[in-house]
Amino acid sequence: MSIRDDLQEIWDFYVAAYRSGDAAGCAAIFTDDAEVHSPYGPPARGRAAIEALHGVWVQHAGPNKTLEVIEVGSSENLAWTLAAYSEGEAVGNGTSLSVFERQPNGGWLIRVCSLNSTDAGG
Repeated sequence: MSIRDDLQEIWDFYVAAYRSGDAAGCAAIFTDDAEVHSPYGPPARGRAAIEALHGVWVQHAGPNKTLEVIEVGSSENLAWTLAAYSEGEAVGNGTSLSVFERQPNGGWLIRVCSLNSTDAGG
């Protein structure tokens, strides 16, 4: 599998957790000391804070959440994705720039994620 496929698979897991209202599942793709920066809330630092933030977000989750990798790159134990996210007609559309770290088991987790809204006024 390519790095693009590997990282899209992680995002697919995230989307499934998000759609089902599973905040812990959403947070599971982040490192323990990860950061999420978003126009939809204050910065979240650490997996527990990321789970709490997603606890708020997934309350309004619908079946239309998507997240598709646009670009990807990697070098040794770091990788990044630029991905487009959408919730259909609802506010919550834009891009996500994320840096992944390879874990001791060979898998990838997000270390830093920046959400960037493309909604009017976002």
